[in-house]
Amino acid sequence: MGARVAALEGLVTARDFWAGKRVFVTGHTGFKGGWLALWLQRLGAQILGYSLPAPTQPSLFETARISESVQSIIADVRDLARLKTAFREFSPEVVFHLAAQPLVRASYDDPVATYSTNLLGTVHVLEAVRQSNSVRSAVMVTTDKCYENRESAGGYRETDRLGGHDPYSNSKACAELAIDSYRRSFFSGSGSAAVASARAGNVVGGGDWAEDRLIPDLVRAAVAGKPLVLRNPKSTRPWQHVLEPLSGYLMLAERLWDDRARYAEAWNFGPRDDDARTVEDIVALAARAWGGGLKWVVDSRPQPHETRMLKLDCSKALGAGWRPLLGAEEAVEWTIEWYRAWRDRRDVKALSFEQIERYNASKHRTK
Repeated sequence: MGARVAALEGLVTARDFWAGKRVFVTGHTGFKGGWLALWLQRLGAQILGYSLPAPTQPSLFETARISESVQSIIADVRDLARLKTAFREFSPEVVFHLAAQPLVRASYDDPVATYSTNLLGTVHVLEAVRQSNSVRSAVMVTTDKCYENRESAGGYRETDRLGGHDPYSNSKACAELAIDSYRRSFFSGSGSAAVASARAGNVVGGGDWAEDRLIPDLVRAAVAGKPLVLRNPKSTRPWQHVLEPLSGYLMLAERLWDDRARYAEAWNFGPRDDDARTVEDIVALAARAWGGGLKWVVDSRPQPHETRMLKLDCSKALGAGWRPLLGAEEAVEWTIEWYRAWRDRRDVKALSFEQIERYNASKHRTK
């Protein structure tokens, strides 16, 4: 598991920046939002989470006991009046918007809910930020799938055309357009909040139990002793551990605080080029880490359209000082380590904190 790092002073983000900051996080009961809440706890921030109930059972929110030190409001970002009241009562200084309908296949089943959550929900958060006198920086999280995908082997840059074939991807492209419009219309003055959007690739990590996601499906199959069913084994994605883009979001919020002119834009946070792997590659790594002879089969039934090739060009973030630290092998190993701990009924909250500290120790060693 590696040596435990006790000190927090070496964290990739500045502890003295975050200590005591009032931070509003939408989607904190979800997978990525839950990990962000845990990291902000370690940094000493005061956190208000605003989200629907945890979307799965089990969930990271439950198993890592996130509610122990995060104030929670269980509500919908589509409820503008409730959202504005929460902003007014908490007076946040930093906002992270992660609440979303995050699944491609689910967007085919319910496109209206997908658009209303991902587009209108984002507009509601932007409007709450606009009407707040306390917010200084806001990071709006979308996805790498917001680009008009050409099935190209090259990585997409922040200036490339937005689009999206499926309702999920398209709703996120629409959200990006709304963010840009609000930024130009309302957040360009020196007294307003600085707003950026963040686009990340496929993330893995402990505590994700969403349907139709590769690692959760693999863990469910392994626990049940059944073969994993793969839809698109040859599809290539920019896989990364969940802590990688979160480190980018935290860095971005810090930079927005003092340098709106440079950072109030769209940003990609993805893995190194050689870590854009096929689904089959990731399954092989995970099966080896899990042990026990996990097998998989290919689902030959017709499937809804999903992108086969997707890569990000992260040269902009690299130029700003951000770095991906974990290769695909490490990302999968850390993820399976977490799920094995959960399977063995160990304290996964303690392991989550340990992985955050281990990640930051890696950052310190690369300097």
